[in-house]
Amino acid sequence: MPKVKVGDINMYYETHGRGDPLVLIPGHGIDCTTDYFRQIPGLAKNFRVIAIDNRGSGLSDKPDMSYTMEMMAKDAAGLLDALDVHWAHVCGHSMGGMIAQHLALNYPQMTASLILVCTTCSTTEHSVAPDQAIVAGLFSTQGTPEERIRRLVPSVFTQEFSRAEPAVIERFVELALKNYPPDFVRARNGETMMMHNVYHRLPQVSVPALVIGAAEDKVIPVENSRILASRIPGAESIILERVGHMVTVELAEAVNKAILDFLRRHPMKQTH
Repeated sequence: MPKVKVGDINMYYETHGRGDPLVLIPGHGIDCTTDYFRQIPGLAKNFRVIAIDNRGSGLSDKPDMSYTMEMMAKDAAGLLDALDVHWAHVCGHSMGGMIAQHLALNYPQMTASLILVCTTCSTTEHSVAPDQAIVAGLFSTQGTPEERIRRLVPSVFTQEFSRAEPAVIERFVELALKNYPPDFVRARNGETMMMHNVYHRLPQVSVPALVIGAAEDKVIPVENSRILASRIPGAESIILERVGHMVTVELAEAVNKAILDFLRRHPMKQTH
């Protein structure tokens, strides 16, 4: 299980496949394996996938301190430097998409393209907030970790998928439980997301960008994807129908197809 020292923490990462590097940044409360377990095999057929655990998640260190998006983007950049990867496609889901935006803005020389999945440019102004009951569920400390995850399933998956694919739901719960973060990390992530606002900076993004939204996303309403795409010059946008927030699991093949089609249109320049 590889880890590298990045600043003040040890960061866990996985590499799969060969080719141009594609970094996968997971969302709040879950590690890279849980978020991307149905995507990595397909993407690794075409790219060197580098899936990372953010500080506080998975097998990376979990310091009890204030986190910021800038700090977490710096972690990702430091990990890439440690792996001698100086230019990569960057994909982030949910909170991982927020981190990816900061990575592209603060380290443009490292970002070949930007793929943002079910995320937002702000959690305050210029955004559409989810139902407060959904927010409360995301950060609830009531019950065991398994009880909390199972309560969240209806918020992040559609009913149709849960009924049709119970084995996938069980696998998701199993993976999410394996490295369930301590409550202080979940609180730190909440504080971090509440400070996220790059609405006015997004026109500075100068790399090809793809925004993927989910029509039935209850956690980050789909209108946020439309706002995000409108702020990035030349961004492409896809809204996937009949799917919830965990689109990386629920419609992994469709998300992979969108990513692969986009990256074929925007390959890395070999002279970089």
